[in-house]
Amino acid sequence: MQVISCRAVSKVFHRHSGAKLIRNHIAELWTGKLPAAPFYALRNVSFEVRDGESIAVIGGNGAGKSTLLSLVTGLATPNEGRLDVKGRVAALLELGSGFHPDLTGAENVRMNAALLGFSRKQTNDLFDSIVEFSGVGDFIHQTLRTYSGGMSLRLAFSVAVNLKPDILIVDEILAVGDQSFQAKCMERIRVLRKSGKTLLFVSHNAAMVLDLCDRAIWLDHGTLVQQGPAKEVVAAYQAKNTAPAATPA
Repeated sequence: MQVISCRAVSKVFHRHSGAKLIRNHIAELWTGKLPAAPFYALRNVSFEVRDGESIAVIGGNGAGKSTLLSLVTGLATPNEGRLDVKGRVAALLELGSGFHPDLTGAENVRMNAALLGFSRKQTNDLFDSIVEFSGVGDFIHQTLRTYSGGMSLRLAFSVAVNLKPDILIVDEILAVGDQSFQAKCMERIRVLRKSGKTLLFVSHNAAMVLDLCDRAIWLDHGTLVQQGPAKEVVAAYQAKNTAPAATPA
């Protein structure tokens, strides 16, 4: 069963040069000067993810990876094409995303669980497991402003994996934590994979991609370059990015 279907999806952002006086707009119309061309963060991207698959999204900075994930999570909508997602999605898009700094760790846990559709009883049943996995201890009752970056990461990841999403989306944040917690996260992701959960994973770490993912999608400046078995796509991406630059004749 397809849980993510992306069909000819494009996402456009319009460049703005700042506020203008009315006379400037009139002058542009009079002279025929055109506004800045729209910027395509994604252009005509198509792929499918089946239930239980583990898919990596790779590419350099500005490739469109984070934009794609924001579309899958519903934080943004495509300008063109169609994107369908089935199932409960838990996303770790950036450090502390979805958390409010003025709420305590416990309040953030309960708020995120409610947003994912969990009842108060379901959240209470999972609460101790979330706190134990995160390792934040008594800080769970302190505001998030008092947390270090590593503590926020541990709590965010613990919430995401313990609420048992159908689709887990991870965007590069595992590079932030300490090595012992990274290993703990990797092991929990493997457990989720074995239980049939779907993973959409963004990382510049080729070893992590090959360890966790069945297939890979390679984006470059918003376009889909290649998709297929993770080993083949990663090898092609690395070959392109390590090839020596052409010498002018």
